[in-house]
Amino acid sequence: MSGGAAARPLEGLRVVELSQNLAGPYCGRILADFGAEVIKVEPVEGDAARFWGPPYYAGQGTLYAAANAGKRSLGLDLRSEVGFSLLEKLLEGADVLVQALRPGALARLGLPWEVLHERYPRLVLASVLAYGEEGPLAHLPGYEPLMQAHAGILSYTGEADGPPVRVGTSIVDLGTGMWTALAVMAALRERDRTGQGSRVSGALFDTALAWSGYHLLAALDGTVAGRHGTRLPMICPYGVFDTSDGALMVAVGNDALFGRFCRALGLDDLLDDPELASNAGRVAQRARVERHTAEAMAARTEAETLELLREAGVPAAPIRDMAGVLADPQTAASGMLPQVEHPTRADYRTPALPIRWDGVRPDPRSAPPELGAGGRRVLEELGCTPEQIEEWAALGHLAASDDP
Repeated sequence: MSGGAAARPLEGLRVVELSQNLAGPYCGRILADFGAEVIKVEPVEGDAARFWGPPYYAGQGTLYAAANAGKRSLGLDLRSEVGFSLLEKLLEGADVLVQALRPGALARLGLPWEVLHERYPRLVLASVLAYGEEGPLAHLPGYEPLMQAHAGILSYTGEADGPPVRVGTSIVDLGTGMWTALAVMAALRERDRTGQGSRVSGALFDTALAWSGYHLLAALDGTVAGRHGTRLPMICPYGVFDTSDGALMVAVGNDALFGRFCRALGLDDLLDDPELASNAGRVAQRARVERHTAEAMAARTEAETLELLREAGVPAAPIRDMAGVLADPQTAASGMLPQVEHPTRADYRTPALPIRWDGVRPDPRSAPPELGAGGRRVLEELGCTPEQIEEWAALGHLAASDDP
């Protein structure tokens, strides 16, 4: 396939998403863009992430807006008999349940895995956990900064003489949503083979450990990672260097690139030094290499240096803030911010998945739902009458409205 619509391999499948904040909703967002019908079951008062702000985008917290496109919303009070019975009805026609409740919450509701599997044998249960299924902390909830701290990411992020620094985007939450979605895909493939659903899980702590894989291996051998700013300890030169009017990130990852780098910037003395012929030698003399690199780059403008390095085939990039990223032609060409229909904003955009099928990106099919948007149709499909829906809503058991 080339051109036209992207493949939707999960078309015809129904996902019930019982999660808030970011990791679970991002898992559901991935499945929605792959074609699944995702019904976001949230508290009657709404996912807390809806209200995290400022900043807001089209009236919604930006974190919520980025993770919930392409879904329907249904607010349910699961503590009420009505809300719980409606969840059970939803599960009768569901293929996947994504849940990110506190540990043990499903069992307390009366829906442990054994019960779910007996009632809905083809259902895939995907649990987004904090510390995983086992261990002394498995009973605890978890949050992004706690996981970056506990799993060591803060310890090696930041400048050498500065404090630990949180990575500026929620890599643990987003990564756990991504890994859980991948596990769902595998479970659905297994169900195709066996006819039986299974339970899978992703965990914030496990994801944080996975992102630190090469640091963990180094620690096993006695080298504990420290903070190096934009540098990478095992490669030189590598990092941010000032130019006369800006700064560039450069990554000179092998000996051939080092030769191109030196010739591009006129660093013949470094190129001719046999002690710097290997990456290990350059790492051993990092201060010298970086001093000469800094002098050569500071003598030129950002644009001039970037052009020289790119022409030489040396990896280099400007440092953009988000406004600069939005204005960058490569961002526009990427198609990563497609426009979707929105009830109040004509130019509404939302981040897409960073993948393509045969050159076509699976764009989201709708904007993130307002609380309950599309829920009325879901309830009607379950056999609920308009009168019942109105009565239950008035009693606070649910929040549901028409599609926008």
